[in-house]
Amino acid sequence: MKKVITYGTFDLLHYGHVRLLKRAKELGDYLIVGLSTDEFNEYKKHKEAYNTYPERKYILEAIRYVDEVIPEKDWDQKIDDIKKYDIDTFVMGSDWEGKFDFLKPYCKVVYLPRTPGISTTKIKEDLK
Repeated sequence: MKKVITYGTFDLLHYGHVRLLKRAKELGDYLIVGLSTDEFNEYKKHKEAYNTYPERKYILEAIRYVDEVIPEKDWDQKIDDIKKYDIDTFVMGSDWEGKFDFLKPYCKVVYLPRTPGISTTKIKEDLK
């Protein structure tokens, strides 16, 4: 079984998120999503999510492409997660291009193109 992992906050879920998850799942048989905890978002990423971690986790678990959701508590946990879950492919959006190349000794690293015209930031700006 080929396992794929991706990470994110996945707040204000939109079709760009779903497309990313669908394309990530197409790269393997089992998709794990590392979901940023509220504490990680606040203290490390310096951002605030509209939905709480349990709410975002509930939404992600309802998406048919997602097989498992794990908490992302720290930037540095990725190598440990790749080893622990026997990951074959790490996936992120192309806005992170090159930032996770240090994971290449552990698994394949893929940067998928973003969906044009949509982002959580854009949604928040449009709602203002």
